[in-house]
Amino acid sequence: MLINSLAYCCEDGRIKVSDDISQLPPPVQERLLRLQQVQQTLQSILAQKQQVDAELMEIDQASSELEKLTDDAVIYKATGSLLMRSERGKITVELTERKELLKTRATILGKQEERLRMQLKDIQTKLQQDLNPVTPPPG
Repeated sequence: MLINSLAYCCEDGRIKVSDDISQLPPPVQERLLRLQQVQQTLQSILAQKQQVDAELMEIDQASSELEKLTDDAVIYKATGSLLMRSERGKITVELTERKELLKTRATILGKQEERLRMQLKDIQTKLQQDLNPVTPPPG
């Protein structure tokens, strides 16, 4: 069938779309384009989430190292391409504030990811119905 050659399900549940969707009915074309948009947005959210998680790990490592130091230890922090001398307490406060901000960002990204995954599942279900119409049982 022509429709099945233009879009099909992969083993992982994603729907692949060929380059020529112009032969599909307009509502199916729109749904396929929406699917691609949601997949791209989800990939972007996942990449952002990964960056936030990596930065949170760095902050945890830096905080752990700061705890080992005495209050009078000489500490430098990177500011752009410069290293600036700073105080332990000041850096600890900055790291704590940054960590809280990143946790909030991670929560928001997690909610966005969940919403996008639900949208993706809904669109995929509808597309599967569009592309694989129910055939009556033989008999």
